[in-house]
Amino acid sequence: MSVNANSSEDLNSVQYRCPNCGGDLRFHPQKQGFACEYCDSFFTPEECQQANAQMAQEAQAQIPAQDAFAEENQVFLCQSCGAELITDSDTSATECVYCHNPVILKGRLSGEYRPSRIIPFQIDKDKATEIFKNWCGKRKFLPKDFTSDSQLIHLHGVYVPFWVADCHIHGVMQAECHKVRKWSSGDYHYKEVKEFDVFREADLHFDGIPADGQSKVEDALMEAIEPFDYRDTVDFDMSYLSGFLSDKYDVNKSQVFPRVRNRAVNGSDQLLRSSMTGYDSVRVIRSDMNILSTKWQYMLLPVWFMRYEYKGKTYDFAINGQTGIQAGTPPLDQKKLGLLCVLIALVCGIIGFIGGLLG
Repeated sequence: MSVNANSSEDLNSVQYRCPNCGGDLRFHPQKQGFACEYCDSFFTPEECQQANAQMAQEAQAQIPAQDAFAEENQVFLCQSCGAELITDSDTSATECVYCHNPVILKGRLSGEYRPSRIIPFQIDKDKATEIFKNWCGKRKFLPKDFTSDSQLIHLHGVYVPFWVADCHIHGVMQAECHKVRKWSSGDYHYKEVKEFDVFREADLHFDGIPADGQSKVEDALMEAIEPFDYRDTVDFDMSYLSGFLSDKYDVNKSQVFPRVRNRAVNGSDQLLRSSMTGYDSVRVIRSDMNILSTKWQYMLLPVWFMRYEYKGKTYDFAINGQTGIQAGTPPLDQKKLGLLCVLIALVCGIIGFIGGLLG
């Protein structure tokens, strides 16, 4: 479709949303297209019209489910750290998973926070406790109360909010590749270098790229307990929250999109690089990975989570509630470590003394 200069004003008056992050798009007369100032994506007018029509249909279809969600949930507010925890209507009281303080009932949560899919917990608290103790058993310098019963009661099953993205990427890569052949004849040694200009162009799809939507949980910790198996996802229903807590997202799609984009672009770059086989060396000259569209799903994924305060520092531990993969940064008991150092120094001193006597 060609766009003449007189149509710029009409296009500029139309408000489009970015197909990748949902941010506002602005028309650029020089480029005759729409650019997102949040994620730097660029789209033609045709791409904007098609994507926004589909987004409007999907939003309209979600309204009944969002209204039902607003009636079924209840929200607990932590007055200490500000966390808002979601649970079913039968829960009367609980504690904050982040600061362990009591929380009070706040009311209902608007339907826009309703997830579309959920992976139910497949690991119960007994199994999670066993995983945690085995993890601690391999670490000799933990504080004594880190594995105490008083600490283990703070191991909570939490449905963490995740934005899960399916990205359509158009990738172009150009490289300078070489094949080297060496041989000898008599006293002479030869080296032949063949140079090739290699070009790759492909449409790539990356499905199920996760990014947590909660600022109180470290992104690196959530990435460390990946992957989740999306084959176990089911349509969201409030009944899955029975006995567990959930958190509402406070990081939206446009904020997590840079993380998603980096993973999608890096993965696309690696795929095209890996297709350049049979060469002795590859030097990439051009690598353009453009995300054309992103389809989002808001999911709740199961995590056993525990936060521990020790000498003014916070330590988080997490277990994937589906697979059992665990991750965390353990606290270090300086007294235990100091005693070990003293003991080692003492043993070395004794050995040195005995060696001196024998000498």
